[in-house]
Amino acid sequence: MKSKQFIYMVSLTLAMGAFSYAQEGNVANDSILKVRQAQETKEMQAQIDQAEKKAEKAEKEAKKAEKAQKKLEKNAKKIEDLKDDVVDKKEDIAKGNRKVNKLQEDMELDKIKGKLSPNDIDKINNKIEKEKLRVVKDKEKLRKLEKKLQKS
Repeated sequence: MKSKQFIYMVSLTLAMGAFSYAQEGNVANDSILKVRQAQETKEMQAQIDQAEKKAEKAEKEAKKAEKAQKKLEKNAKKIEDLKDDVVDKKEDIAKGNRKVNKLQEDMELDKIKGKLSPNDIDKINNKIEKEKLRVVKDKEKLRKLEKKLQKS
């Protein structure tokens, strides 16, 4: 934008100088000056147009570069999120396995002590099966997440 303003100021200064000089001469010189002034005006306008085109082109390139940078940042964030999700799923699976083992150990101890009725054993077995199903589902989700992460 500053280059445009500079070009306009230069052309305005030249035009004012040409006008003041033209008023001093006689009529014959006046027509020659008008021709020169017209040529200078055309040249200045061509330079202004060329500068505007260059500025627009540079602006477009800057926008393209900014857009590409944003896309790269978005992809990097997506990959980081996927990695975090994979870690979380692994923790969930480990936690589920620990819970299953704890339930089984507690059930075995209580069986030995004779504290469990057949209904209690069925309830604990149902809890163990539900937890095993959760672990299987989490493993499947983990597999899908890892597959996504490899694609990106």
